[in-house]
Order: sequence, then C-alpha cells, then structure tokens
Amino acid sequence: MILFLVFLTAAAKAEPLYSPTWGFRLDLPGGYELSGGDGKNQFSFVSSFNTHFDMAVYTGADSVPALAEELMKKLSSGGAVHSFTFNGRQAALLELRFTNPRRGSGYLSGWALCMELEQEKRPLLTAVAYGPERKELSGLHLSILDSIEGGEGDHNLPGPVTEYFYPRGEWKLEKLARTTRHAFFRENDARGAQALVDREFEVMKLYANSPQWQEAWKRFYRMIHKDSFSRLTDAAFVLERLWNNPAPEPGEKEIRAEETGRLGARPEEAAAIAAKTLEWVQGFNYERNLFGSDFVNLVSAAQEGRGDCDSRAMLWAIILEQANIAAGIMVSREYGHAMGLADISGEGARFPMKDGNGRELKWLVAETTAPVPLGRIGEGVSEIPKWLGMVFN
Repeated sequence: MILFLVFLTAAAKAEPLYSPTWGFRLDLPGGYELSGGDGKNQFSFVSSFNTHFDMAVYTGADSVPALAEELMKKLSSGGAVHSFTFNGRQAALLELRFTNPRRGSGYLSGWALCMELEQEKRPLLTAVAYGPERKELSGLHLSILDSIEGGEGDHNLPGPVTEYFYPRGEWKLEKLARTTRHAFFRENDARGAQALVDREFEVMKLYANSPQWQEAWKRFYRMIHKDSFSRLTDAAFVLERLWNNPAPEPGEKEIRAEETGRLGARPEEAAAIAAKTLEWVQGFNYERNLFGSDFVNLVSAAQEGRGDCDSRAMLWAIILEQANIAAGIMVSREYGHAMGLADISGEGARFPMKDGNGRELKWLVAETTAPVPLGRIGEGVSEIPKWLGMVFN
C-alpha cells in the first residue's frame, strides 16, 4: 500500500479547498488551521475548538471496508462501521471513540469517512474528524465529512453523510406550491434537507460570538446550497416551463428535467424568469422558528409555499441558477433580513460583488417578502456595508 497526501489549494482559508491532484473538494469550517504534514505522508488541521481533522489518500489499498477496518484497529477505537454506496462508489462512515494519546487518559470521539474517489483507478480517501467528547462537536465533525466531494460528479449533490443517514429513495411526484403543476422529488429529499439545515444551524451557532461569524454564515448557506441544488432540479425545470408556457399543451406529460438535456434560459428570457419566480416566492406564507433556525428546507418551501426571507431568497437563486442565470443571496445581521441577487438587466437597486469567476458585477436585488418588482427594496435596508453577499457556483 502506498500513501500519498497532497496539499490543497487555499489550505489556510475559510473557503472550499481543492486538490488538483486527486480532484476532491472540502469545505472546512472557520478556525481550522494547517497543523502538520510534509506534503507527502500526512495532512492535518487543528481548530480553535481543540478539534482535529486529518486526511489521506491511498493508492493500492484493497477496498473501503478493509481500509475502514485498518483505521479502526490503528486508533483502537470503539464504535461501528457503516458501509454504503455514495454516487456509485464504495464508502464507509465510522463512529470513533478512542483514548486521548496526548494526555494518556480520557477519550476523544468523532467520525471518519472512507470513500473511493472519482478518478479512474479509484484511489481511496480517509478523513477523520475528532476532538473532546462534547455533544455539540459531533455535528461539527459530521459537517466536515459531509462537505467532501470525491470529484466533479459529486458537486452540488447531497454529501456522503447526509446520503447515508437519509438515502434519497425513489422518485415521487409532488405538487408545487401556488401552482397546478407537479415536479419530481426523491421520497426522502425533504427529511434529508431539513436534517442538514438543523445540523448546520448548530454548527453556525458555535461561531456566534467569534470574529469568524461572517465566514460561518457563508458556510451555512454554502452547505444548504450544495445539499439542495440537485433536489430542486426538476422543480426548477417545471417552473421554467410554466413561466414560459402558462397554459400546458393538451396531453402534456410529466417528464424529469434530466431527460430533456435542456440548456437553460436564453439571455432575453432571464429577466422574465427572475420576475416570475420572484412573484412566486413572494406569495409564500411567512414563517419563523423562535427555537431554532428560521430556515425552512428548500424542498418543503417549494412544495408547501412557506419560509422566511433567506429560504425564499435561496430558493429563488437556485431556480435561476438551474436556468443558467447567475444568482446568489445577500444577508444582513444588522437588518435581520435576506434578499436575492441576480446578474440580469433591469432598473433598481444593485449590490456590488464578484461572481464565481472573480469578475466584479453589480447584481440586481430581489426582495422576496414584499410584493414589489425586481430591484425595489426598502430605504431602511439600503446601506451596502451592512450586507454580506454570496454566490455559490
């Protein structure tokens, strides 16, 4: 067995990391800093919570189950090994509890993930997230592992941890809120999406009083976007057809978006789709949760027509992205509000921010909780420095 470990790009930054050698991505929470590794045999991070994250890539290993068994023996860990398939590849999720080697007494706990990477020869990745035995840290460990993408084919899919606990299941037709149309979802999409929201909200709360709170907010929405994007593909397709053809053709059949090979909206259609989608989410029932996250998972939001401002803004942005329209969201702690952003033509308020390619753009703003046109926002929420903008693709 040969062990290779490569340094990732942007390794010390609170943003997704990428390995050009192995093609995997990772979105570490804020506060994790490189603590060891020689660029060949080991690669480790430590956080301000005294938690640790170690990653390695193996070639020549027999299988994921064999690698998982070897890791458990090496750590002398109790806990179970859960084998499953993720996006057509072998994977295993490991529950960890082992003696703290640094202190000689006490225990550390956490989770590990072993999985095949997407490359042709299927190198194997191990990722271990662990720390002091504290209940609130378990979600942090799982969040890190859930952020891992084993290659381009995993991008914008629910992560391996969520897929293990909430397998997506069979396709089902569900009615879309405030329309007469139906779209295909997987049977466990709403449950899986809500579980991710709840977990990521708890992770974000760990940074509530930290100077890194802005990065924590960004990562919260990045994780939701990654998890929800593919869950909403068919809903976005159906809504786009509805906005372009309000009266269905006689005998029109329900077909999934993946069966059409569609290319998305043409530039001249973008503003119209954005406006129609905005009207749709503006009609949702306003909903708050005083005991947890206000964020309604986007599958339930689309099916039931409910949600707070950030749920609506994210849903609106993803539907536009599915139509090849550059979009994002903006959130404000000072205003306690969120709005949508899109790179489209039109008059009104604009927010300056770089797109995914680093170009500085002025994005048209969408207010999702009041019945106003694109670009119209209240004067009381118009100070640009009080907003945090973000795009996801």
